[in-house]
Amino acid sequence: MTETRTVTLHNGLTALLTEAGQGRPALVLHGGGGPATVAGIAEHLARTRHVLTPTHPGWNGTPRPDGPSGVAGLAAGYLRHLQDRGLRDVLVIGSSLGGWIAADMAVRDTGADTIGGLVLIDAVGVRIEGEPITDFFALDARGVAEHSYHDPDRFQVDPALVPADQLSFRQGNMTTMRAIAGDPYMHDPLLLDRLRDVRVPALLLWGESDRIVTPAYGAAYARAFADARFEVVPRAGHLPQIEQPAATLAAIDAYAARDVRRSG
Repeated sequence: MTETRTVTLHNGLTALLTEAGQGRPALVLHGGGGPATVAGIAEHLARTRHVLTPTHPGWNGTPRPDGPSGVAGLAAGYLRHLQDRGLRDVLVIGSSLGGWIAADMAVRDTGADTIGGLVLIDAVGVRIEGEPITDFFALDARGVAEHSYHDPDRFQVDPALVPADQLSFRQGNMTTMRAIAGDPYMHDPLLLDRLRDVRVPALLLWGESDRIVTPAYGAAYARAFADARFEVVPRAGHLPQIEQPAATLAAIDAYAARDVRRSG
């Protein structure tokens, strides 16, 4: 059974939350492209887990926060929501911007053991010397495809062919992303040094052809954790769960299986 409702987080933010499945909990966090970019992950995990998939405030036509919140506000709000519901040992998975939110949640989860596993997929959120994050806002449709996909011709979207309501959603999503993550651009200057305090093993999955944040960026991101594994997904770009879903889901399943054995 799938249920979608609006929830109010402790800091006053509201988010549309979809829940499905039963079992150990998982939280799946989307990036700038919206919840559709992680729908396959959520559907897969819901076969064996209780999956929570929020639509971040301001995405897909949902109300945009009135005041400043930023990624830190989202991370604090989602973590507190899990804690208020008494959820423990949560597998948190984040793609791109969602990976940044997930990493921020993990560094905040000190002593509560709310988060039991952490998977970052082509995440942004840190500054890596020599590996700048591409200015996504400066790219046209072709540039987005070339930077985001291993096979850009297959995934390039012509804005002229996008229905008006969907185009409005996309424009709103970008406006919200710029507001919460545009300054400083797509990172928290303090996050990289805080990652060593994360208490759970992390898995960082990266598309080999990602030009938004390169595999070298991802490898350096992984090295900042006390315990992290870095895996490259061949023939994929910034969204390997879309270009190579089977390989991406297999990596997540293998990590989750190791996590179960560790917890047991």
